[in-house]
Amino acid sequence: MKIAFQMDPITSVNIDADSTFRIAEEAQARGHTMFFYAPDDLAFVEGTIYATGQDFTVKRVKGDHVKLGPRERRALKDFDVVWLRQDPPFDMNYITTTHLLDLVHPSTLVVNDPFWVRNFPEKLLVLRFPKLTPPTAIARDVATLKAFKEEHGDIILKPLYGNGGAGVFRLDPNDRNLNSLHELFTTFSREPLIAQKFLPAVSKGDKRIILVDGEPVGAINRVPAEGETRSNMHVGGRPEKVGLTDRDREICDAIGPYLREHGQVFVGIDVIGDYLTEINVTSPTGIQELERFDDINVAGKIWEAIEGRRASM
Repeated sequence: MKIAFQMDPITSVNIDADSTFRIAEEAQARGHTMFFYAPDDLAFVEGTIYATGQDFTVKRVKGDHVKLGPRERRALKDFDVVWLRQDPPFDMNYITTTHLLDLVHPSTLVVNDPFWVRNFPEKLLVLRFPKLTPPTAIARDVATLKAFKEEHGDIILKPLYGNGGAGVFRLDPNDRNLNSLHELFTTFSREPLIAQKFLPAVSKGDKRIILVDGEPVGAINRVPAEGETRSNMHVGGRPEKVGLTDRDREICDAIGPYLREHGQVFVGIDVIGDYLTEINVTSPTGIQELERFDDINVAGKIWEAIEGRRASM
């Protein structure tokens, strides 16, 4: 198949951790040809969606992991699959790319389905499953956030559309910074904030479970660094091998069919203790760590799901 990757610069990825690199590596091993372009190189011109980018091949050699061809403009309708893989922030630029990709999907299979990526922001999709999630409030109004903190005492406050652990604050019962943080966030953003009851179980790790076409294939545990609340690997979280509990499987059974029906082929969910905290559909990570811990080919499972969807089309 002809595969296009819409992603951040492939020349700067960490080949030992980046999930998109691993997906591309597996695509190449399966005989598919690949084309890279950045989100800013996507364009609509007189009814056709174009991307200006480069053919590429990869190899697992640090400092020499990608070979790029000359830049050229291609119509996305000529590809079999387009991967929507740029990192958030989930801003209007990101949202605009999903509208443009809507115009080629499903004749060209876009993974994950851009319509539902646009309507499934990670911290909002979980609201559809309130029995699985910790107490949560979403508001721009500081009075609502104060009342939530007064009720639950120890909370996490973070930007609604953030990622990678950026801007995440723990406000314990003695903390007096809610007003200041609210002022800070609302000065540079018009978006609401999200607050959740703090889960002490995070000290034992924040589990990332990978689902492929709605089915769990494994998990890694991300343990916060000493003195840190956040467990994201971007901010020093340590990945550990971990299995799936009965509660994890219950969560996956509840959300898996919904994700599959809405075209979310590769999803990473976050579970702390017994609670689902996020459903990551924009650019989930964790493939390489899971493959190393469990000695399985997660990227291969993803491509099997995609190839199956193409065949059924």
